[in-house]
Amino acid sequence: MMPENVNNKPEVNIIIISDAAGDTAFNNATAAAAQFPDAQINYRRYPFITDKDKLTKTLEEIEKFPNLVIIYSLIKDEMQLPIIRFAREHKVQTVDILSPSVEALSTVTGMRPTEQSGAQHKLNSKYFDRISAMEFAVMYDDGKDPKGFLEADVVLLGVSRTSKTPLSLFLANKNLKVANLPLVPETHIPKEIYEIDPKKIIGLTNDPSVLNEIRRQRMISYGLNPDTTYSNMDSINAELESAQNLYKKLGCFVINVAHRSIEETAALIMDHLGIED
Repeated sequence: MMPENVNNKPEVNIIIISDAAGDTAFNNATAAAAQFPDAQINYRRYPFITDKDKLTKTLEEIEKFPNLVIIYSLIKDEMQLPIIRFAREHKVQTVDILSPSVEALSTVTGMRPTEQSGAQHKLNSKYFDRISAMEFAVMYDDGKDPKGFLEADVVLLGVSRTSKTPLSLFLANKNLKVANLPLVPETHIPKEIYEIDPKKIIGLTNDPSVLNEIRRQRMISYGLNPDTTYSNMDSINAELESAQNLYKKLGCFVINVAHRSIEETAALIMDHLGIED
């Protein structure tokens, strides 16, 4: 029987191993994990595993984690074999992302694959724009530098636990420069926020009950008392009301992220901005 974590959810450690960035394997993993909302899914990514030494160190590291599922995207057979042996020895489930598709195409075309890692990711201008956007999102996360608001394509506002940071990084992968600002009642709003085109500003909100549960679980995960001012319903309602008043003042687009995935929220933002995915 699978051991349970502190939240009484069955725990699974998904290991992503790739000879490139690992986005394909990670997207596959998250899509599959979405079908198991009652499980505690932990993701551990090991990108750019391009030689056997790196792979050996990776397998030694993950050996300590329980309930493993290894999802790998490795184009070279010689890199796949150690994972297959590891899985047999440790009775671990594995998923090979690339091989079935590559073998099918090889059969139909009569051609051998190039075995070039990350062949789909050409180093063109879009690639470098995406990297720049990712760096921008990290630099201007949580309102670290107000000047980022003026340079951003999108500015996300929201109280704590409205998915600002993961949403910023997701949109950065769409080549959008994103800055975000956490909203706390009675704190100063940078003047730059009022200088931005309101269309670029996205106000994020949430249902009070959903926010309460998210914050309680966050405190529990830290081993702390879940019943604090941070998760108090009166405080949450006050925060959301304060944020809503700011959104009205700014005249910005507002999205309730309750029960929405990051992908769904991002799609609404891109549609609002008139940007095609």
